[in-house]
Amino acid sequence: MSDRYEGPTRRALLGGATAVAAGAVTGTVTGGRATAATAQAAAGVPTGDPGAVPGAVPGGAPGGVHGQVPALWREFTRTPFTHPQIPYIGRAGQRAGATRFPRRPVVADVRVYGATADGSADSAPAINRAVAAAGRAGGGTVLIPPGTYRLDGLIHVGHSNVVLRGAGSARTKLYATRSLSELIGAYGSRYGGDKSSWSWAGGLIWFCPSDRFDSLTDAIRAKAWPFEGWTGNKRDEWETLTKVEPARRGSWTVTVADPGRLRPGRLVLLRLADDAGHTLLEHMAGGGPGPEAYHWDDKTKLTSYVPYEWPVRIARVRGRKVTLERPLPLDTRPEWDPRLTTHVEALTGSGVEGLTLEAVETSQAPHLLDRGHNGVAFQCAYDCWADDIVVRHMDNGFGLVAASACTLRNTRVAGRGSHHPYFCREGSHDNLVEDFVIERRTTPAPAGTQLHGINVEGLSSYNVWSRGDMGMGTFDTHRGMPFANVRTDITVTNNGRHGGDASAGPLFGARFTHWNIRVTNARAGLTRIDGLAPYSATVGINEVTEFDQIDVPDFSGDLHSRLELYGTSGTVRPRNLYEAQRELELGDHLGDHLGDHLSAR
Repeated sequence: MSDRYEGPTRRALLGGATAVAAGAVTGTVTGGRATAATAQAAAGVPTGDPGAVPGAVPGGAPGGVHGQVPALWREFTRTPFTHPQIPYIGRAGQRAGATRFPRRPVVADVRVYGATADGSADSAPAINRAVAAAGRAGGGTVLIPPGTYRLDGLIHVGHSNVVLRGAGSARTKLYATRSLSELIGAYGSRYGGDKSSWSWAGGLIWFCPSDRFDSLTDAIRAKAWPFEGWTGNKRDEWETLTKVEPARRGSWTVTVADPGRLRPGRLVLLRLADDAGHTLLEHMAGGGPGPEAYHWDDKTKLTSYVPYEWPVRIARVRGRKVTLERPLPLDTRPEWDPRLTTHVEALTGSGVEGLTLEAVETSQAPHLLDRGHNGVAFQCAYDCWADDIVVRHMDNGFGLVAASACTLRNTRVAGRGSHHPYFCREGSHDNLVEDFVIERRTTPAPAGTQLHGINVEGLSSYNVWSRGDMGMGTFDTHRGMPFANVRTDITVTNNGRHGGDASAGPLFGARFTHWNIRVTNARAGLTRIDGLAPYSATVGINEVTEFDQIDVPDFSGDLHSRLELYGTSGTVRPRNLYEAQRELELGDHLGDHLGDHLSAR
């Protein structure tokens, strides 16, 4: 695989910053991306008056309701990388949030390899042969023309830069007849008990590097239940590249002890280990008396998730100064032994587009006993994507497992009802799920089953769910203290429930933000979070009340959580927090942080 860096060059970054600064004066749009002036306008601030007071602006919300700019937005634009309640997620997603996916040349048509489009025979071997051929060619697009293709096995994409492309989700269907339990075997939990890990892992289209996929499935067949992340089944497949000197959250540049093995474009892990006093976990929770008083030692599932491992590309190396593709998610303090390390070889630049994956319709299994009729999963994947994909009649829809910088766009979960329509776990970071739909189930839920929703857990951070329509489910924060995640511009019928073992610790860490949320059934649980999440924000949510599953905060004392524009729906400006951050991305702040670092070298 190639790990050539495809992010912004120094000229593009500095030029973009200059263009945006100029656009702020003229009100123009440069290079297809909104300028600082248009971001200001989107926030409801007059473009010619930088000192304007936030308030109502004409033409704001539907029905003639005026938009309102919360104080939190004003604060954030002054300190976008270090705000105490709102995370910087402006570079979430594939290639730092690129609006277009790469177009790989066509190198294979599945029919040439024996696939049949009338559903009469098993096409999984043929599709896998075409995918393998594309991998051997160094990447490319594998076409699946219109029709219905029966799958008696799973589809595995194990090479980088391979794209599986149908003719559109309404024209190409893959019809899966078997579950992952049938294809690979029972998958128990590494934490014990009789749970099935197919309840939260794997997919019938499974993106995972070939070596990593083999090691995982071999361990499952041997009943040696593995860790699933970036450093192998036993978390020991890594070596140190260099130690990192102290730096603050939000820094784009770090100083390293030895840059000899670092180069622009290389994907590395930032690795932070906790200390005996659990000060790293306290830092993830925002710090202060509440996290300091929390009892961490018996949260064995949570503590198994550290060291915290954050994949990131190196943008530039100048002496011992290393500039990263994204700002630091946390401080790098000496007591946490910060270092850049290797990882299992990642899958990069691969995607799936334009198809429906439908399972043979079976009854949903009892909670935590799923057999693995699962949709599309990305594991140990970076800069990968799914676009125009429907999954139907699945136990679990779309999965991100130790996956980072991936985008799921124009995706839909439909059919008989799912346990996890979307899951994001095992240290997944910087992912973007946008323009997503969870349809109402077509059959009643069997007794003993469970519905979650847009799930996040396991110290996953800086992920975004944007522009969603949830006919069922909830904002499922599944313990394991995920932090710094954003859900924005979403309509939800809030009828799901969250899960999570007590040993997984808090529901939320710091800097969780729910921004412009429309709850159709007025249920507060897991959507209004000012009473639950420390150093977090709920902005622009309609009036809601507590009923059904009701939680108490994990941390004592003042949570330092903010609530603004409560009782409104659709009036907050900017309407979409992620898009507004994208509009600010190449403005003065980014120019200052990157330009100063780079021009000084």
